[in-house]
Formats: sequence, C-alpha cells, structure tokens
Amino acid sequence: MWRGLAGMTGGVRVGTSGWSYDHWKDVLYPPGTPVGRRLEHYVHEFDTVELNASFYRWPKDSTFAGWQQRLPHGFTMSVKAHRGLTHFRRLRDPEAWVERFERCWSALGDRREALLAQLHPDLTRDDRLLDEFLTLVPDWIPVAVEFRHPSWDDDAVYRILERHNASYVVMSGAHLPCVLRATSRLVYVRMHGPDRQNLYAGSYSQQDLQWWAQRIDEWRGQGHDVLVYFNNDGEGNAVHNARSLKALLENVAPRRSRVTG
Repeated sequence: MWRGLAGMTGGVRVGTSGWSYDHWKDVLYPPGTPVGRRLEHYVHEFDTVELNASFYRWPKDSTFAGWQQRLPHGFTMSVKAHRGLTHFRRLRDPEAWVERFERCWSALGDRREALLAQLHPDLTRDDRLLDEFLTLVPDWIPVAVEFRHPSWDDDAVYRILERHNASYVVMSGAHLPCVLRATSRLVYVRMHGPDRQNLYAGSYSQQDLQWWAQRIDEWRGQGHDVLVYFNNDGEGNAVHNARSLKALLENVAPRRSRVTG
C-alpha cells in the first residue's frame, strides 16, 4: 500500500513485470493452478503489476474493464504500450494509439497506475518527437518513458519530461544506463536483472537490494511516489527479489536525500 500523502513522505509499490509464467510454479502459485487463476495468487502478495503482454498484443477494452472488477481495492496496474507504437512507428503518428490508451485508462478506473513507453533501442534522441507524443497524451494518464539509446541522456530531455509531468524510467540491467533521475512526482524503476551481459537474467543479491532500498527511501523521503517492477522472471527471480525488496523497505532507516530530481 502507498505509505504517504501529498506534501509528506511518498509511497512505494513493488511488483513484477507480468504475473503469468510457467516457471513460477512452486514460486508464486501451487502446481496445477490454472493459468486463469494465477492472478489471484499474485494479488495476495503484491499490490501492483506491470502488464507486459500488452506490448505484444493489446487487450480488448472489455479485458481492461474485467481487470477493474477482478483486481482488489488498492491494487494498481501499469500498462506497457504496444510495440506498434514504440517499435514499429517509433512514436510517430501516435493518435490512434493514444485513443486506445484513453479507452483502457477509463476502463481500468481506480486500478490504473502508469503508462509505460519503452522506446526502441535504435531510436536516437529526437526532442520534438518526444514532446509531440507527450503533448498528445492526456494529462490524466501518467506516462513513464524508458529510453534505451544513450543519446537521450541529456538535461534537455529531462526538462521535456518535467514539463509534461512524465516519469523518466530508472533502469537496472545489462548495457543500460542507470541514471537516478526523478522528473515527476512518480519515480518508475524497472529491474531487468543484475547479469552484466544479458538482460532479464540473474537474481539480485541482498547487498544489491539493500542499495536499491536506500535509493528508494531517499526518493520517498523527498515526497516522491515510487514504483518498482522486477523483469528478471527466469527461475522466479523477479518474485524472490520483489519479496526481498519489500521486506527491506519496511525496515530501511531514513536517510538524507541524495537523489537528483
């Protein structure tokens, strides 16, 4: 649950990217659990999830409405934008997709969290393109942008995000820049695994998670709300790491703020 109110200490939610994986049997759900009931087990442990399947196949409006009914009060869902927008069109001519986002956001109601736009790794910096996309997305849809190409790491880009109240996605993963930057009230963190060569691989050590818990607590102390999603799903690592980070955050000592934002 969120731990704070506006003007006070911010809140933190920790979850995973996706909730339905065959290799999570005996990790999150008992053997024999039907695929359609995996979400029921997930929501008993976590209070947020990042919908990852929407990147490959965009759900029907009725599916989003169904989640609004099925998900418990206080649970939230972030939604990953379809690759048709981020990878095929590469943010160009986004109007049709923005209309879809509006419909799904309305259908999710109070279960909605943030819209994730993960840009193509080959999409180089284009300030005008970014500004036009964020201008078209309604203010009531919080957007978090994950930049995969290093050319986007520039103060002018961060100022565009700040102007639109959009979140810079803080990344942890192989060959990805780890920039501790807050550009809106919401800090969005994606944990792609500690393996230095391969994305989505490996399990974070307790020392790694302790370091992240301290960073998250600093953001929280500044009044930011923080979302953390683990995307290293292999061998159930995302579940184990999310559990461990949640436990650490419940006990981490407050520290003086050091995060730039």
